[in-house]
Amino acid sequence: QVRLVESGGGLVQAGGSLRLSCAASGSIFSINTMGWYRQAPGKQRALVAEMSSGGSSGGSTNYADSVKGRFTISRDNAKNTVDLQMNSLQPEDTAVYYCRLRQNANYWGQGTQVTVSS
Repeated sequence: QVRLVESGGGLVQAGGSLRLSCAASGSIFSINTMGWYRQAPGKQRALVAEMSSGGSSGGSTNYADSVKGRFTISRDNAKNTVDLQMNSLQPEDTAVYYCRLRQNANYWGQGTQVTVSS
């Protein structure tokens, strides 16, 4: 059983910053990918950023084009956590943000709301 718990969402003005955190517990494999997806009203859930567990050289990252240069993903493999630092937030970043763990299957958190006001 795998459980993902997200925190850190909220309301922020355009240009502001938020940091999302996700903690995974349960049967976590040493090799996996953790990341963040978001779903805005009326839209499909889409990748924001993800990061593999990596090896001695660290994990590889993948970002949506719309967040490159503004968002930074990081993780702590020992603690099974993944964070998303979001800077220069814009109203179009408003969505429910979901943490995802991919290993033998896909596991999702419950989601956290991020609202950016103009």
